[in-house]
Amino acid sequence: MPSLSAVLLLLLSAYVTLELCHRVRHRESDERNAWLMAAAVALVCGLGGGQVLRLAAQPMPEGLGFDPGLVISAMLATLVLCVAALNWSFRPTSGWIPLLGGAAMLGLATQIVQTLMWSAAGASVLADGSMLRLASGWALSSLGFAAALLIFLPLREGHALRQLPRQLGAATAATLGVLACQSLGLGVAELSMAAGGQDPGAIANGTLGVVATLGGGGLLLLMLLASALEGRLRNPLASARSRTREDGFRDGLTRLPSRSTFEGTLSQALQQADAHHRSAVLLHIALDGFKHVNDNFGHDAGDAVLKIAAQRLSALAAPYRLARLGGDEFLMLFDGEDAARQAKGLSTRILESIAQPCQVAGRELCITTSIGMAVYPQHGAMSALVSHATIATRASKAAGGAIYSVFDTRMVDDVRDQAELLRDLRMALSLGQLELYYQPKIHAPSAQVNAAEALLRWHHPKRGMISPTVFIPLAEHNGLIMALGAWVIDEACRQARVWRDQGMRMRVAINLSAHQLRQSDLPAHISAALAKHQINPDLLTCEITESVAMEDTEATMRFFSDLAAAGVHISIDDFGAGYSSLAYLRKLPATELKIDRSFVLDLEHSEEARKIAEAVVQLALALNMKVVAEGVETDAQYQILRRLGCDQVQGFLFAKPMSAKALALWAMGNDGPRSIQFRESLFKATAALET
Repeated sequence: MPSLSAVLLLLLSAYVTLELCHRVRHRESDERNAWLMAAAVALVCGLGGGQVLRLAAQPMPEGLGFDPGLVISAMLATLVLCVAALNWSFRPTSGWIPLLGGAAMLGLATQIVQTLMWSAAGASVLADGSMLRLASGWALSSLGFAAALLIFLPLREGHALRQLPRQLGAATAATLGVLACQSLGLGVAELSMAAGGQDPGAIANGTLGVVATLGGGGLLLLMLLASALEGRLRNPLASARSRTREDGFRDGLTRLPSRSTFEGTLSQALQQADAHHRSAVLLHIALDGFKHVNDNFGHDAGDAVLKIAAQRLSALAAPYRLARLGGDEFLMLFDGEDAARQAKGLSTRILESIAQPCQVAGRELCITTSIGMAVYPQHGAMSALVSHATIATRASKAAGGAIYSVFDTRMVDDVRDQAELLRDLRMALSLGQLELYYQPKIHAPSAQVNAAEALLRWHHPKRGMISPTVFIPLAEHNGLIMALGAWVIDEACRQARVWRDQGMRMRVAINLSAHQLRQSDLPAHISAALAKHQINPDLLTCEITESVAMEDTEATMRFFSDLAAAGVHISIDDFGAGYSSLAYLRKLPATELKIDRSFVLDLEHSEEARKIAEAVVQLALALNMKVVAEGVETDAQYQILRRLGCDQVQGFLFAKPMSAKALALWAMGNDGPRSIQFRESLFKATAALET
């Protein structure tokens, strides 16, 4: 009977070998070879150590030992054969031939190690009947290894390899085969060496048994521990790699499919549409005013808005048919019967869903979205579908946003024209094509000029004079408004200096856009321009639209405070068109309200417009502010505004915007409307300037 230590060593060796081989099959070549060698070493420890312990348990002449050279040769020969057998058995491809071939080679390794170990101990193999018993031992050992591989190796991918019962069963089968082989081998071995003939350099039987038990067992336990540690370290790494691969397919913020993933879905959907002779619709969805959210409430709030928008869109989209394109843009695919018509109904639901208020950082925000639709195959192949849907979205935004538009080939011409205009606008500053025109402001009681509003004009070399209503939105959408605004400030101050040197001290008004108000250093820039041209701040008025001025945010209040500290006048433009908070208006350091032109145009025919104008005048008086009315075109409008107590008026009734040179000629030579004169105070010292 085999000793318990021999059985345990063989069982542990087989278990550790299978554990290490588990890492062999699906690894890269260098890593695979390292684990393959470790598994072979583990198996050799069991086969060689088990054979030593079996021999040590047999009755032997006193002083019998093992030849160290033959022991080392036996271990090396077995190691080479085990490496070859395991490499054959655990190839990436599975099947019966690798399994049976590997089992036969492992059985042969078992027979070789025990034969060589007999020789190392001085044993000989009898000729009569020994070959049959040895062949039977090889067959039993091979059968045990075949059973182990059959239990452990899945013949089909996807089976669980690391289940403990399977692994223990496989190790037990291999151990029983080896023990059977050893038992048959011992029956044909004749231990014939006498005690006195022992080689003095031989390793003592007891010593080699201790080495096999402690050394081999200890090495196997260390290998098992190393394998367990590697598994613990590798699992988080594998999870991280899996997450990294997943992140490559999904957007990190919204967890929606990325564009590359969506393009695969889009390609399949279009192929199915071709096969069934149906259409498909691609929706390009872009949030309106998203930059405003980031600028005023921070990027964390912007990220929260994007997540909310993604959730609302996901509720309306079919699975895997929605993706984040980037920034505040999304793509949605819709196909099926009558897709073009149904996509319009879907777009309406998207507009309504996104427009619902959302709670972000304790604030209630309202956002809208613009949608562009491109229909396949009418609007192009897959390569053009995204760009055409994007062009349609731009058309929606150009129309004011919060609508959907279907792509039209004429939109391409519009986009191309806008691109050319943007290119020319980028060069307009350096080429000196921009100019400020000035529209006089009239002192209502006296009908005399006492100020002027600066209005930007663009002299295009081919298109002629371009209105700011055309190029200002273009500049705002493409990041040029800051440069244009800075030029306007500097040019207005420069012109005020030129007029002062000519003897005319007239207050000049400039318009500040919402984008400029988000520029934290704008008040400092205005102060620097005034100092550069040596202009009294009292001669500059900054006009800010009501909708922008009424944004009750910390940044807006800080801006107004800094602007007032610079000494310039502040005017609330287009007053009455928005929704003002009187409590907030009272806090603003503004000195002027400008009535929206829509009320001025209806003064003659609308009692409601007159009441609103009168209310604005009374409100301004209560707040100690002056009132300006723009867009005055008829004398009747002018007379009504005078009776209401309006301080200043401007409009085509008095003068159209003109160049600085023309305005100076009018002031100095009285070359203008004969019924209107410049106030005498404009030609006196600045300190005595009347408003």
